[in-house]
Amino acid sequence: MRYIKDIRKAALAALLVIATSCNNWLTEPTPGSTELKDFYTSGTTCKQSIIAAYHPLMWEYGGTYFSEWFIGDVASDDALKGGENTGDMAAAYDMENFKTNASNQLLLDYYRAQYQGISRCNLAISNIPNVEPDDTMDERLKSRLLGEAHFLRAFYYFRLVRLFGDVPMTTEPIVNSQEWKNYPRVAKEEVYEQIITDLEVAEENLWPRSEVAAEELGIATKGAAQAMLLKVNLYTKNYDEARQWGEKLIASGEYSLCADYAANFTLEGENGPESIFEIQYTDDPMSDYGEGYGFSRGTFTMILTRSRSSAFGDSGWGFNKPTQNLYDEYEEGDPRRDATIHNPTDAEIQTPEQEIYLGSRYLNRKYALIGDDGKYVKLSHHARGPINNKQIRYADALLMYAEACLGSNTDVAKGEAALNEVRARVGLEAVSLTWESLRHERRVELAMEGHRWFDLCRWGIAKEVMDAYKAQESAEARAEMAEFIAGKHELMPIPAEEVRLGGLTQNPGY
Repeated sequence: MRYIKDIRKAALAALLVIATSCNNWLTEPTPGSTELKDFYTSGTTCKQSIIAAYHPLMWEYGGTYFSEWFIGDVASDDALKGGENTGDMAAAYDMENFKTNASNQLLLDYYRAQYQGISRCNLAISNIPNVEPDDTMDERLKSRLLGEAHFLRAFYYFRLVRLFGDVPMTTEPIVNSQEWKNYPRVAKEEVYEQIITDLEVAEENLWPRSEVAAEELGIATKGAAQAMLLKVNLYTKNYDEARQWGEKLIASGEYSLCADYAANFTLEGENGPESIFEIQYTDDPMSDYGEGYGFSRGTFTMILTRSRSSAFGDSGWGFNKPTQNLYDEYEEGDPRRDATIHNPTDAEIQTPEQEIYLGSRYLNRKYALIGDDGKYVKLSHHARGPINNKQIRYADALLMYAEACLGSNTDVAKGEAALNEVRARVGLEAVSLTWESLRHERRVELAMEGHRWFDLCRWGIAKEVMDAYKAQESAEARAEMAEFIAGKHELMPIPAEEVRLGGLTQNPGY
């Protein structure tokens, strides 16, 4: 049913050609491997190279686990790290407590995964234009494939620039790992310019969702490019430009809110009417232990976030625990709270010393996949699950549009209507559009989906919010936290190994 889920085998040939090392972008040529000039010869190989460009989105494990929510949720006031104890996943512990340093393994793995994705996109963008259409790829499909590559390159660079600020950038293939030393960090403004350029190319060439075959759902679409243009322009505070992209997305009629909010987080709801872009995962019982993070098939998120108790069936590892601060943010009667946060009973907590982390007993429900019987859906692999990661939902886009209207002070009534469309879906009364109501709504609508930290930083209120959060946290949690330093902690450090290999400068304070 899902394009990205069903074509892994076809991608393996492409991966042999454009595989990248864990230590840098590209390995030296392997005896018996296909040369690039011999690979890009048909529509089939062009499609395989694009499939390979999607794969780094799926990666969550290298030297440690590096799911993006370890940053987006755990670094914020929405979640505590969780796990067995404070020593479990030290890299994530440092992030939640403002103790991150340049040797953080989670950041190194995350950083390298994005650049490997960029490398694959650069290869595709450089080589696909030279391939003649054939019976597997006409001109329209060729344009779409290039649109996907431009979208993905923009997406990878966006992930990097919002987390690290200035980053190395190239749009050309690197065929020798030593070349990477020729690319210093580029000003974030220049990186954002390239991201927008790529997204505009993607938007022109990608197909609307309604023209994508059912078996290909999951690929980047025109709407995904429009939503990213809306998002990136918010990050650069080009509110009027963002507003226009939001209007275009909404006017397309390609997306709508699911009647049931919780349906977004079920297998049946994947790639549904609210989905603008999802990272695709699959149910696969095969093990790939020791093969490297480039061979992931399912997501680790399900096992990472499920309860450590066996009261819900198969137990998990108990990470990404919602905070009391987040729980209290929900309005009375908002059904999104219980769809997001599970508050286990005393009977459901079997080992309190492992399941109650720094005072929080709550569990992240969104990606746990709980059946009608109240038990976790059994996984066919002991650590991997099939549920997709929702990167952009229509509700997110509506709230971004509302923000763009507010920021540009244009069409504020339309922005208010968009915000209240999100509230009406869950039966809440309409409110006026203000920065306070907008920020509240983004928090409760998108909680535990990896957005909160990045929202706080781009709004410029991370210090204010995190200090207030720290002041009301449990004594156990406060005892672990260092001071949040404004002008430092809004960005993460460039990984020390990359600073050494590339002769890069480091972010202030690290």
